[in-house]
Amino acid sequence: MMHRLVFAAFLLPAVFAFCSPARAEVTPPNILVILADDLGYGDLSCYGGRDIRTPHLDRLAAEGMRFTNFYANCPVCSPTRAALLSGRYQDLVGVPGVIRTHAHNNWGYLSPDAVLLPVLLKEAGYHTAIVGKWHLGLESPNRPNERGFDHFHGFLGDMMDDYYDHRRHEINYMRLNEEEIDPEGHATDLFTDWACEYVQQRAEESEPFFLYLAYNAPHTPIQPPDEWVAKVREREPEMDERRIRLLALIEHMDEGIGRVLDCLEDRGIAQKTLVIFSSDNGGQLGVGANNGSWRDGKQSMYEGGLRVAAMARWPGRITPDTEAELQAMSMDIFPTVLEAAGATCPHEINGVSFLPTLRGEEQAPLREDWFFRRREGGNRYGGKTIEAVIRGDWKLLQNSPFRPLELYNLAEDPGETRNLAEERPDVFNQLADALRREIQRYGAVPWQRPAE
Repeated sequence: MMHRLVFAAFLLPAVFAFCSPARAEVTPPNILVILADDLGYGDLSCYGGRDIRTPHLDRLAAEGMRFTNFYANCPVCSPTRAALLSGRYQDLVGVPGVIRTHAHNNWGYLSPDAVLLPVLLKEAGYHTAIVGKWHLGLESPNRPNERGFDHFHGFLGDMMDDYYDHRRHEINYMRLNEEEIDPEGHATDLFTDWACEYVQQRAEESEPFFLYLAYNAPHTPIQPPDEWVAKVREREPEMDERRIRLLALIEHMDEGIGRVLDCLEDRGIAQKTLVIFSSDNGGQLGVGANNGSWRDGKQSMYEGGLRVAAMARWPGRITPDTEAELQAMSMDIFPTVLEAAGATCPHEINGVSFLPTLRGEEQAPLREDWFFRRREGGNRYGGKTIEAVIRGDWKLLQNSPFRPLELYNLAEDPGETRNLAEERPDVFNQLADALRREIQRYGAVPWQRPAE
């Protein structure tokens, strides 16, 4: 039976927080953070997906806690990853938009002042690794080994143009630490294999490990292995081919995650490993994603672009089969991991630990105002930004830089169908003022590579 946790509705006014080892474990846990790429909120069985089979993530949720009110920091890739690894709003670490190969279409540069999660975990005695998609810098000094990771086995860039060729713009971004490599196989399988190899190696060591496993799946191109397409087609012969292929890509990733979880079991370390799973943003509607009841999807400031699946398992600490309604977001993973590890963060961050919720304790709302922002190019955005702020039940958003702000009451209208901007000018003006002040803060941080 699912146990539901509902927490007190009073506000935490602080803008910043300091992370501390308030209840550090006697033996720090291993930590595995798994991030999917463009996974729709409704594209897991445990989140209501009726046409998909995700037994391994369903098992993870059943053995731990599932969040129903979790947000990505941004509706696209790089900014959310920057927020997760820094514990700060992405604009404050120089990544308001997607980091790309070509300067004319690049909208972020990870700040040299940003202190990433692996740096602080290393100081606490952890070995740190990233397997999979980095997407926070292609060149020195912003590659994984230069930003705190002891081990990197994966892809430097954004999307792959081909899951088997592993190129982007005909450039090979696959690396083993600083070495360019050219492995054979589907990227999802490679990342799974490399994660298992790392777990097996570190299980023999005395120091705990932090593994950040970031899959490219199910980001475009929707290129699942043929055998996985056949499985879905046999099960759902009447399904649209576009949807069949997306489900196959997700189910293939789910199987890979299951193999990594099995590696923890096989090496006898599952009981002392905290596992956290989420997605960097909502699913892309154009390729058949299901974002549940939420409006729109990837790239959008509506709920479908920001609401994501999130779950955590820590045997003996997290009660199995529990559900949390506490609202949290990607950057809150940073202080949660640090607190679980007994590590400290000496500087101010925006994230707030939800470890008390994982322990089954009551927890106040993590913040009063929740900000979301994205910068992008092309004719649709013109290098400008879209943004949103949530305060209580109210959400103010601008989903195009060329259209007016919109106001919704999420409690009464979770599907964001009734714009109340004209009916509630009092709320509109309060949230618009808060949003402007936040944007002014962001303006102090450069997001372009320094001129050489």
